[in-house]
Amino acid sequence: MSPAVSLHGRQLAVALDAAGRGLSRETAIALLDPAAPLPPLLAAAAALRNRGKGKTITYSRKVFLPLTNLCRDRCGYCTFRRNPGDPDGWFMMPEQVLEVVEEGARLGCTEALFSLGDAPEAVFPEARAILQGLGYRRTLEYLGAACRLVLTRSPLLPHANPGLMGEPDLRALKPVSASMGLMLESASPRLLQAGGPHHGAVTKHPRARLRVMELAGRLRIPFTTGILVGIGETGEERVDSLLAIRALHERFGHIQEVIIQNFRVKPTIPMGDQPEPTLEEMLRTVAVARLILGPSMNVQAPPNLTQDYGRLLDAGINDWGGISPLTRDFINPEAPWPHLAELQAVTESRGFVLRQRLPVYPEYILDRPEFLPPELLERIRASVDSDGLVPNPDHS
Repeated sequence: MSPAVSLHGRQLAVALDAAGRGLSRETAIALLDPAAPLPPLLAAAAALRNRGKGKTITYSRKVFLPLTNLCRDRCGYCTFRRNPGDPDGWFMMPEQVLEVVEEGARLGCTEALFSLGDAPEAVFPEARAILQGLGYRRTLEYLGAACRLVLTRSPLLPHANPGLMGEPDLRALKPVSASMGLMLESASPRLLQAGGPHHGAVTKHPRARLRVMELAGRLRIPFTTGILVGIGETGEERVDSLLAIRALHERFGHIQEVIIQNFRVKPTIPMGDQPEPTLEEMLRTVAVARLILGPSMNVQAPPNLTQDYGRLLDAGINDWGGISPLTRDFINPEAPWPHLAELQAVTESRGFVLRQRLPVYPEYILDRPEFLPPELLERIRASVDSDGLVPNPDHS
């Protein structure tokens, strides 16, 4: 009898028992099997979330700052990247960054999310020329300056999500970033093979990404990561990715959130014929992630990428991620974020309370100040209440 089949009759008891100890690889793979009963899996994940997080669901009110969409990678699912000379390719100029963050501050935003292409200067002379005109050699240097500009000229706190970084880059960005992030996407090197989603992406080797995450842990940087669901990975590879994240967090305690993000088909991508993960597949994956990562981890799934996104609460998430009242999702421009009033209504209809957080999570603010940059410690603490959350959030 296969492990998945043998698990069916006792799934809930096994999941609840394993959840307290960290779900094993074999049980996690079995729970991802579509034949395994879904309701007991969701119940186990939701119970574990409630044990660790109670009935509070968080989100970060942000502005999205795509500093550049020029990128050295070519991922099979990406519509964000551009080449120099493309009519819609860009580097944001400092005055453009300021214009966005100043308007964001008026709308109650507290996070400036910098997301950008990976080191375009490594392959494009045009990118090097643009950076040189701004006074920098590398995109990461310009990012650091843009973060400092945001801190100087607005109340927003930067969250930097720039791609691969070395230790000097992480050290340079830490004083000007409340937190940082890098999606693992998948721990499977198989996806780099010809025809795979990462074949044209030199920075997507899991060993390189895990190395950045390890360096961030050694430097005590609150770090966001996650997986992409539905890009051609197997259930075993999905579980291995979550276990790799868990192992790093057990060593360093720095993974502040894990995003479970679903692949979305777009007409212009090479993977335009790849099927999207179903809602059931997402629910199953989110629930397994919660059981693997435990009650204390912040598990997030983007609400704009799932039509019936309230169901994600049933699977054990406790965070909706960044929601912007001003800027679009430049990575998934076809999927607008829900209005904050709608997000609040959906959250409360399932018995939860919606609260606004900073780009760094409450547990680091309240209990682990050694993870916060000393340069920003007092500013961060002054922005939160006794729960480590933004006081009296306005969901208008």
